[in-house]
Amino acid sequence: MRPYLLKGHERPLTQLKYNREGDLLFSCAKDHHPTLWFSEDGARIGTYVGHNGAVNTCDVSMDSTRLLTGSSDSTAKLWEVETGRNVFTFKYQAPCRAVSFSIDEQLAALSTDPFMTTTPAINIVRISEDPSEQSDQPVQRLEGFSKRINRVTFTDLNTVLISAGEDGFVRRWDVETGKVKEEAKLHEKEIRDMQLYKDGTHMVTASVDKLVKLVDTQTLEVLKFFNTDRPANAAALSPVFDQVLIGGGQDAADVTTTSDRAGGFQSRFIHKIFMEEIGSVRGHFGPINAVAFRPDGRSFATGGEDGYIRINHFDNDYLSGRFL
Repeated sequence: MRPYLLKGHERPLTQLKYNREGDLLFSCAKDHHPTLWFSEDGARIGTYVGHNGAVNTCDVSMDSTRLLTGSSDSTAKLWEVETGRNVFTFKYQAPCRAVSFSIDEQLAALSTDPFMTTTPAINIVRISEDPSEQSDQPVQRLEGFSKRINRVTFTDLNTVLISAGEDGFVRRWDVETGKVKEEAKLHEKEIRDMQLYKDGTHMVTASVDKLVKLVDTQTLEVLKFFNTDRPANAAALSPVFDQVLIGGGQDAADVTTTSDRAGGFQSRFIHKIFMEEIGSVRGHFGPINAVAFRPDGRSFATGGEDGYIRINHFDNDYLSGRFL
């Protein structure tokens, strides 16, 4: 695989997101500008200008017309994908850490961090088709957290919201009542990433405790777990094969005291059923903070602490299953 190396960010990557068709790739970083790329050749289409702080997260609508971003400048912004126009800004009193559209995109979940006297919360807002009618008033507010929430995602036809965060807990919330339906402490340390499988039946969580876990989305039962030799910052499930893609590495302040200084930063492929490492892909010069599979499974993207995005297209031998 000869990767496309994309240099469009000046600071570490925080999240990567493909649209439903897989032809577009959205990237967020600790600089102020979410960026849009063609996923096939890595050509940069443009940037979204308006945030004044690190952009922590993003989500794109199913029809690829709207983009939602959350930033440390205490705002979340709704954008027109094609024009880059900011159509609405959700203003809060604390950094916005995680965002997610509902399945029909009539709702969105926006999480805010603990900040001074502000406690962490998840605000569920209604998304209006007419931007002039958009409001930042939540229709539901989920509270009771002690630490920040890093990932949120809707499931069960938008009746349930799943959250994961710094306390190591994964929770299933009833969107209508705002109450916790189920919760489980899946990790001893911070959960940095959570991604659903394409059919929504299971998901992966990646944690600083050097574990990645395969979890049933209904019961929160741990189905499989994968040990890594470094903090796991991100994990994704292949849409075509029984594989888990894991990215991670020591924090930047600690890398000089680890073997990673010799170039050990890599994307690792683990068999989802047999829990054995299949292979790895090197290239980044620092910890990997974000990973994503293209929806058709023909390529994957990684984003690192080094500010680079790497798009790797799989060889035909891999796609034919010859190496599996």
